Amino acid sequence: MKAAGFFEFGGPDVLRVVEVATPVAGPGEVRVRVKAAGVQPFDVAVRSGWTPPGVVGGFPRVPGNEFAGVVDQVGAGVGEVLPEVLGFGRLGCYAEHVVVPADQVTAKPAGMPWEVAGGFTAGAQTAHIALRELGVGEGDTLIVHAAAGGVGSMAVQLAARWGARVIGTARAENHDYLRSLGATPVEYGDGLMDRVRELAPGGVDAALVAVGGEALAVSLALVEDRGRILTLVDHDKAPELGIRVTPNLRSAERLAELADLYARGELRFHVRSTYPLERAADAHRDVEAGHGRGKVVLTIG
Repeated sequence: MKAAGFFEFGGPDVLRVVEVATPVAGPGEVRVRVKAAGVQPFDVAVRSGWTPPGVVGGFPRVPGNEFAGVVDQVGAGVGEVLPEVLGFGRLGCYAEHVVVPADQVTAKPAGMPWEVAGGFTAGAQTAHIALRELGVGEGDTLIVHAAAGGVGSMAVQLAARWGARVIGTARAENHDYLRSLGATPVEYGDGLMDRVRELAPGGVDAALVAVGGEALAVSLALVEDRGRILTLVDHDKAPELGIRVTPNLRSAERLAELADLYARGELRFHVRSTYPLERAADAHRDVEAGHGRGKVVLTIG
């Protein structure tokens, strides 16, 4: 089968279309013919030289840990699985087929476009898990950095549903979009801390930091309880600072709940750009440019 992978770590140009063996579903697994796969900073880190915990093996290495597609093979011991699914894995989703345990997929809502389904899993689940870790709820004031991105925009909507007031950092061109999701927008750059304090004179209770740089320093100054700061990017700094990172609590049940909210029109998900498998390098450049609205997705099938 075709996949987008790399034989050495490096910049986007190391990604290329490669021929690899088509996987076969073993006991308890399903094989999915992939229609779309999300592209995210996690994948950029893998391409740049980071090896996720538990991953072994050489090259070619195929990134991608979220996908949507059609189940075309079921392993022994697997019960009924609806044919159209979205799901998650560790790596390997930038490919024509992917094999995962059957408990890592859930049914794709009929009205969910493939490009949305392919990029939905990581943004939705990461946001949900992070907000639960932070204990966000009624009456809280939450700041979400990079609020217009794939994770940030989902976090804004979920936190607002749960009764929190959300302040979202973003470029000026994304402010109307954030307002439509339920956030009060604030622009990046010099004076950010003062602008946030003006918007929240009573203080900020929690922070979701989905971007590096100034955002973490501002969050540390604004939020008194460091246990209510969670970073999605500065994992190496978290232990010494006493802040949180997102635990690996993804599940088909959580994903199904979030997909149902989308199907009922209670969650919006914006795909900002799509690329064919052959342009995976361009998709990575898009993600690395930063500050974009919504999700970048590869279309495959």
